[in-house]
Amino acid sequence: MKDLFNPYKLKGMELKNRVIMPPMCQYSVDKKDGIATDWHYLHYVSRAVGGAGLIIIEMTDVEPDGRISDFDLGLWSDEQIPALKRIVDACHSYGAKVGIQIAHAGRKAEDAEVPVAPSAIPFDENSKIPRALSTNEVKEMVEKFRSAVQRAVKAGVDTVEIHGAHGYLIHQFHSPLTNKREDEYGKDLTKFGREIIQAAKAEIPEDMPLIMRISAKEYVEGGYGIKESITFAREYQKAGVDIFDISSGGEGPIAAWGRPGTHAAYQVPLAQEIKQALDIPVIAVGRLDDPILANAVIGNEDADLIAVGRGMLRNPYWALEAAAKLKKETTTPKQYTTGF
Repeated sequence: MKDLFNPYKLKGMELKNRVIMPPMCQYSVDKKDGIATDWHYLHYVSRAVGGAGLIIIEMTDVEPDGRISDFDLGLWSDEQIPALKRIVDACHSYGAKVGIQIAHAGRKAEDAEVPVAPSAIPFDENSKIPRALSTNEVKEMVEKFRSAVQRAVKAGVDTVEIHGAHGYLIHQFHSPLTNKREDEYGKDLTKFGREIIQAAKAEIPEDMPLIMRISAKEYVEGGYGIKESITFAREYQKAGVDIFDISSGGEGPIAAWGRPGTHAAYQVPLAQEIKQALDIPVIAVGRLDDPILANAVIGNEDADLIAVGRGMLRNPYWALEAAAKLKKETTTPKQYTTGF
């Protein structure tokens, strides 16, 4: 029977367990240069010491105006590679594999003087009106994603996650709510995402899995649901995605009638439906901090990997404590064995 502490292999990436630290923005680049700091080093490496099988570095942006805030990480310059490589190498030394989430915030880039988007539609009445990208600029944006992925590979990551969720740029292109274009990227809502996937696949090693995070459901009036997300995820799968990271929402202010549940595992059914419909591995995320619950999601084969966000923010050693609670074998650092 499968459990949270079984090893997991996907293409050339072998994980010692199925516990993932998901990407969570730290907003901690004090110099606003996109370069990881000592905070990022301590933040990620402590979770490697703490037993996570895979650590996905937070949203890392393909251009300065693609950041949610000026305090976010970036990979638009070779100067940003060494600090990330230092983190990756250290995490590897403690037995964790490392991914990185490559993204562009689009209209949700709060500090950009004029954000860009598929169409000139603001996030809400308090947000800046974005400028619609020209067709050529969209094609250039695909190349910016390509370059960022290339740099991530140079930093030594084991996998790359393309961020197509939470109302950021790729999500903005595949949502009918935010893409009102009349060019090729409006007639085919998945074209932008597919081209980024294909560009990424061309830059990563053949045996490296490509992850894509998607919002499987929107929580605003007129937003898409699971049937639509299965349809566009299938197109992304054909383009080269190896595993989907299933989240939801983020495309706009949440309508009162469409507010998502806040109960434990509220997004797991979305992951399970996409897993079944596409016959593809999935990562489940969203209030899975209870080890017994997280283990049950794996045991019931609703998902293949479990991302624990808030739990790992509170406790870098969540995986070690989960193994102890579940009475599963794991590799505890010898310095900490008396604590477990």
